[in-house]
Amino acid sequence: MAALKKASRRSTLSAGILAYRKGARRLEVLLVHPGGPFWHKKDGGAWSIPKGEIDAADAPEQVARREFAEELGHSASIGPLQPLGEIRQRGGKRVIAFAGEGHFDPATLTSNTFDIEWPPRSGRRQSFPEVDRAEWFDIESARTKMLSTQVELLDRLLAIAAESDGK
Repeated sequence: MAALKKASRRSTLSAGILAYRKGARRLEVLLVHPGGPFWHKKDGGAWSIPKGEIDAADAPEQVARREFAEELGHSASIGPLQPLGEIRQRGGKRVIAFAGEGHFDPATLTSNTFDIEWPPRSGRRQSFPEVDRAEWFDIESARTKMLSTQVELLDRLLAIAAESDGK
C-alpha cells in the first residue's frame, strides 16, 4: 500500500520558462491560464509561467523547453535561456525557472490536454486543455495576474534586463 501511495504522488519539482519580448514601450511577459473547471472563473492571481514536472533523470532546461512547447503549441519559439533560479510555491512545489526572449501569437494556442472525472463523483471523465489562454502582459499587469509566489520571477527578470542594458 505504501508503494502505491508513493507512486501516485505528484512530483514536487517543476521547470518552466518566463518568456519575454520587448514591446513598443516596455518589456512584456507571456503567462498562461490553467485550463479545467477549477480555474475557469479565476483570473487575478491564477496565471503562471508555462511549466511542468521534472523526473529524476531530466535536465531542468530540457523539461522547461518541452513544457513550453506542450502548453503553447509548436508555433511558440524561445531563444537562449538564462536561469532565474528556484522559487517555492504555496503547496511546497519547487519551480526552477528560466527566462528567454520568445515569439508567440496567443491566437495560435494549442495546449495538450488532461482527463479528470467531472463533475466529481459522476463517473464521467472529461478532457480539458492544460492551458486555456495565453497572453502577453506588461510587468505591472503581470504582477496582479500571476500566482503570488511566482511574482519574484518578474523582479529577477528585470534585474537581468537592467544588467544587460548597462553593458
